[in-house]
Amino acid sequence: MADGNPPPDPSEPAPGGPEPVGQASAVRPFLLTAGRVADGGDGPSLPIETQVVATAEGLDALDRLSFEQHDIVAVCRLPQSLAEIAARLRLHLNVVRVLAEDLRAAGQLTVHVPDAGVVHDSTVLRRVIDGLRAIPDARGVRSDSD
Repeated sequence: MADGNPPPDPSEPAPGGPEPVGQASAVRPFLLTAGRVADGGDGPSLPIETQVVATAEGLDALDRLSFEQHDIVAVCRLPQSLAEIAARLRLHLNVVRVLAEDLRAAGQLTVHVPDAGVVHDSTVLRRVIDGLRAIPDARGVRSDSD
């Protein structure tokens, strides 16, 4: 990088929480998913708060996965929500949904969809909003401190 520091490794958790790592992908989202969309086919798409975690098979297959799939499995060594993965890897949320479904079908991710009653709890929504506001932008400025 220009400041002499190496670029961050997207396979490593960012210090201090789910900060975005790396640059946004220049590849169009429909190319990453082969034109598939998150809610096409088998029912509704996974909610953004769905927690995913890498399986042992997924970690063993890291070197055989595409770049984006590799990065998703690598950051899921610890449970992550789809929203956290999309933000950390700077991928479109629907791309993460489609690729997470593919990885789940291949046995490389375990998916934990939240209980519908909890999803509609306003206190959970308030905590999510507060957490999103606490994430610093590219300049390192928190959105709740503007």
